[in-house]
Amino acid sequence: MANYKVVSMPGDGIGKVVLPEAIRVLDAVGFDADYIHADIGWEFWCTEGNALPERTVDLLAEHKLGLFGAITSKPKAKATAELDPSLRDKGHVYFSPIVGMRQRFQLDVCLRPCRSFPGNPLNFIRRTVDGGFEEPKVDAVIFRQNTEGLYCGIEWTNPPAGVRDGLALHPKYKAFADVPPEELAMSVRLFTRKACERILRASFAYAKKHGYPGVTVCEKPNVLRETSGMMETVAAEVQKDYPELKLWSTNIDAQMMWLTKNPEDYGVLVAGNLFGDIISDAFAGLVGGLGFACSGNIGDDVAVFEPTHGSAPKYEQLDPPIVNPIAMILSGAMLLDHVDEGAKADRIRGAVAAVVAEGKVRTYDMLKLPGGPEVFQRGAASTRELTDAILANL
Repeated sequence: MANYKVVSMPGDGIGKVVLPEAIRVLDAVGFDADYIHADIGWEFWCTEGNALPERTVDLLAEHKLGLFGAITSKPKAKATAELDPSLRDKGHVYFSPIVGMRQRFQLDVCLRPCRSFPGNPLNFIRRTVDGGFEEPKVDAVIFRQNTEGLYCGIEWTNPPAGVRDGLALHPKYKAFADVPPEELAMSVRLFTRKACERILRASFAYAKKHGYPGVTVCEKPNVLRETSGMMETVAAEVQKDYPELKLWSTNIDAQMMWLTKNPEDYGVLVAGNLFGDIISDAFAGLVGGLGFACSGNIGDDVAVFEPTHGSAPKYEQLDPPIVNPIAMILSGAMLLDHVDEGAKADRIRGAVAAVVAEGKVRTYDMLKLPGGPEVFQRGAASTRELTDAILANL
């Protein structure tokens, strides 16, 4: 019997393309696992009214490990329009299945490494005063609180009277008191001390283990005084248990400027759900884009690993496929780290680094080409060819 059982959730679009490539690499590096297919994504919303079927939840609860590809997500009106007619007007509301997994299993620690590979033509560079250029090493690891904040799902359009009455207790609500409720839409940004402490302890422990000098809290406490303020307060408390590490604080807007000015100055960053999502995508853009952006969603019992790119359905049917599988492959390496198979994970990252540095096999994004079947005529490698190059290096 295999040592591990991993729930395999390709999902939508290019998720179905890249996840099998990651499994090829995991097999080649000697990871002893069985992969159990699970249903998730837009198809199951349309046909069942649930993009995260309970049978998939049950598999994750049983096996604890998941590899996830990508999902298609659409606004409320379009989601309702694509629902099977027999399911309409029966109370079904689309909810992101990855957000659903995070909340069902309290996968509240989202870990997103953004590291540059030397030789990647998509890496961030800047001019030097003598007219040349330099390519700073980017090694940022973003800890994103995964289950609360503005993504917690507490929202209303035309909020009920009880909600409006509660908000009327706050003096700032006076400016909206006369707005007709049908013209109101609101989302709640909710932080808890427990979740703040968990994400901060995870970030400080990671910084200590991997030799980073400290942790940067990236929020907006000068405006979001209560929620961002709680994150900063708890950070100061946690830092006392790590006196050898420094604690810095930046505002999200200023941080977005600084990371494109001097990204090498930043290591471990921690933020709430929305700001963590923004800053991790921004850093990903400095190291090659979403084709290189991997992540892990980690709870006490269950962990799910995924690339942060979307489903890009327009590319799913291209044959051969053109998309970059590296983000999915690196997500598989993160799974290996999680189960203490770090040597295998390092071999994968080393093979990816070697292929990128050699520069002979590059997908269309690495050649800065618009996507489409014609990219092969311009020297782009297919998805499978890039994986083959990584396997050959292994």
